Amino acid sequence: MLEELRKRVEAGGAEKYHAANAARGKLFARERIALLVDEGTFVEDGMFANVLAEGLPADGVITGTATVDGRPVCLMANDSTVKAGSWGARTVEKIIRIIEKAYDTGVPMVYLVDSAGARITDQVELFPGRRGAGRIFHTQVRASGSIPQACALFGPSAAGGAYIPAFCDVVAMVEGNASMYLGSDRMVEMVTGEKTTLEAMGGARVHCAESGVGHFLCKTEAEAIETVRRYLSYLPSNWTQPAPVAAAAAATGLPEIPASERQAFDMRKFVRGLVDEGSFFEIQALWARELTVGFARIDGRPVGVVANNSLFKGGVLFVDSADKATRFVQLCDAFNVPLLFLADVPGFMVGSAVEKQGIIRHGAKMITAISEATVPKLCVVVRKAYGAGLYAMAGPGFEPDATIALPTAKIAVMGAEAAVNAVYANKIAALPDDEARAAFVASARAEYERDIDIMRLASELVVDTVVEPGALRDEVARRFAAATGKDRQFSRRRHGVTPV
Repeated sequence: MLEELRKRVEAGGAEKYHAANAARGKLFARERIALLVDEGTFVEDGMFANVLAEGLPADGVITGTATVDGRPVCLMANDSTVKAGSWGARTVEKIIRIIEKAYDTGVPMVYLVDSAGARITDQVELFPGRRGAGRIFHTQVRASGSIPQACALFGPSAAGGAYIPAFCDVVAMVEGNASMYLGSDRMVEMVTGEKTTLEAMGGARVHCAESGVGHFLCKTEAEAIETVRRYLSYLPSNWTQPAPVAAAAAATGLPEIPASERQAFDMRKFVRGLVDEGSFFEIQALWARELTVGFARIDGRPVGVVANNSLFKGGVLFVDSADKATRFVQLCDAFNVPLLFLADVPGFMVGSAVEKQGIIRHGAKMITAISEATVPKLCVVVRKAYGAGLYAMAGPGFEPDATIALPTAKIAVMGAEAAVNAVYANKIAALPDDEARAAFVASARAEYERDIDIMRLASELVVDTVVEPGALRDEVARRFAAATGKDRQFSRRRHGVTPV
């Protein structure tokens, strides 16, 4: 009888639901687990939850422990063949218990999500109580920054259930199937009158390119699972441990840096040429593209990279890019990953539109995260760092372990053209002709350039060193090595008041 029950639970829902999922390129929840974990290591908890009920094997969620690349993890996987992966009271209890286990044992928590949300018929049992659905989110928040939490999203994550991915460090979404939304398209039309679709409102591309809730847009479920595996490879199992070291690899070498600061330059190529070959793992590549963030390795050691990318919007910082940097810096600081800032930034965007969006508040949030980060951090000025952009990229006033400049670097309140216009606008307008104006502007610009010359700034100890591009990788590696044992105390307090 026990063996028969076990087989019935492991089979999941009715065959017609398996067939419908397969037609959409969706794997069975247990197949997803098998792809994620090391073979033969999965130990299931709560297999017989709600086993006496009809048609509710495991109560629609599979939970347990396993290893990934030899390291222990906890995981949960919604079974969408069982009432569309919806939550009942025991579903909620199983999810809470496995997150608690991950937190108590100090191991990463992986969420394989494919759920239609709460079963309305069971709402009294699953929704309001001390061990109701809200406890899932409370437990996730308590675990945040203590253990890595990663989500692969294969189908819907509806209503309150959408907050499970939202509280994770990263979310990998499968294009065409994955979606997140607080209210269905039918509910939206009923409440607001708007006619939309789940894909247009909360599909994978929307969240990865527009809202920023998603981090990786994946073509297949296998790609999403591999993305989660790769993400975990850069992080320790919990906040008390150092980031894991991999085998070192040589770098391909830096690309040529355009002499003109006005010429767009893809900083991702610079990053790939600086770090161990093949190690750059970009996060949120489709959102707020003026700022590039991601993990990489230098001599096998993980680093978090924050880099301005002038290929998009000139590298100017906007509301979304400030939020993107804030979250990534906090992630690295939580899990002991040193931070490398590569500055090529004109500053923060100005204008009435961004002021109404709260650019000051969002910029302050980014600067708060950089100030509070106590991991080793290096600021490299590649081409320019103007205005508050210097502050946002961990400039000298923010206690970087070093400020390094390339010979192409410029550091100033603003660029030469803007500065000359700000100081001499009336004088330029009063000159008799275009030739006189051009000559005066050229002379004033040259004087301004001399004033901010990088060697002058080095002589004033604004930057710690100036290095040629070919020497940058070794310089960065040595600086990070020297900062390994730094004191990580920041302030005498419980926590600050973040300008969110």
